[in-house]
Amino acid sequence: MINVAVCGANGKMGQEVVRAVNNAEDMTLVAKIDIFDGEFASIKDAKESVNIDVLVDFTQPKSIYENALYCLNNGINIVIGTTGLADEQIEELKKLSETKGVSCLIAPNFSTGAVLMMKFAQMASKYFDNAEIIELHHNQKKDAPSGTAVKTALMMAGENANFTTGNCPEVETIKGARGGKSYNNIHIHSVRMPGYIASQEVLFGSSGQILTIRHDSMNRECYMNGVLMAVRYVCENKNFVYGLEKIMED
Repeated sequence: MINVAVCGANGKMGQEVVRAVNNAEDMTLVAKIDIFDGEFASIKDAKESVNIDVLVDFTQPKSIYENALYCLNNGINIVIGTTGLADEQIEELKKLSETKGVSCLIAPNFSTGAVLMMKFAQMASKYFDNAEIIELHHNQKKDAPSGTAVKTALMMAGENANFTTGNCPEVETIKGARGGKSYNNIHIHSVRMPGYIASQEVLFGSSGQILTIRHDSMNRECYMNGVLMAVRYVCENKNFVYGLEKIMED
C-alpha cells in the first residue's frame, strides 16, 4: 500500500484528492494536512506522527515552494498540483530532487483532456506563426496566468520562435489589453469569473483560417485519474517530472 498525505486537504481540490485516495485499492490516506482544521497543521507535524510515502500538495502559490523543499530534504516523494512556481524555483526543485534521489512531479494540470489539449497545441505550433492563449478560471484562483497556460506556451515555444509574425506595431490605450507576453511572444489572457472551473483556448491563425483548441473542466473529479497516476509513478520512479504528459507517454 502507498501511504499518502494530502496537503491542503480541506480545500476544494484537496477534498477531491482525499476521496480519490480513500477509494483507491492500493493507497492509504495517512494524513490530512491543512492550516484550517486539518488533522495536522504542517507537513512537519504529520511526518513526526505517520509514515508518508507520497505527499500530494494542493495549497497556495505562496507556500508551495517551501513545502516542496521540506519534502525533498526529508525524503518525502511529492506530487505538486499547486501552480504559481517560478521557472527558477522549478529548476531548483529539479536539482534538489536529482541530488537527494527523491521523486518530484509537478503537473500544471492533471486532466488527461487538458494534457492532450497542450500536446495538440504543441503540434499545431509547427504550422502556424500566430497564436494566443485565453485561460478562464473561477474567481478564487490567485495566480495568473494559470500554470496550464504557462506550460502550454512553453511547449509551443519549443516548436516556433515567434508567434506574432506580421503583426503591426501595437499601442495599448488601456494597459494589459493585449494580455501578458510569454515565451516567444505568445500573448496569454487570463479571465477570472464565477461559474468557471478551468477552461483554456489556444487560438492559431493564418491567412484565411483560424484553428481553436479548447478544453473545459466541468468538475474537479476529472483531475483525479491523473493525480492517482502521478502518485503511483513517484513511488516507482525516483526522478523529477514536469508535466503529466511525460508519464502519459511512458
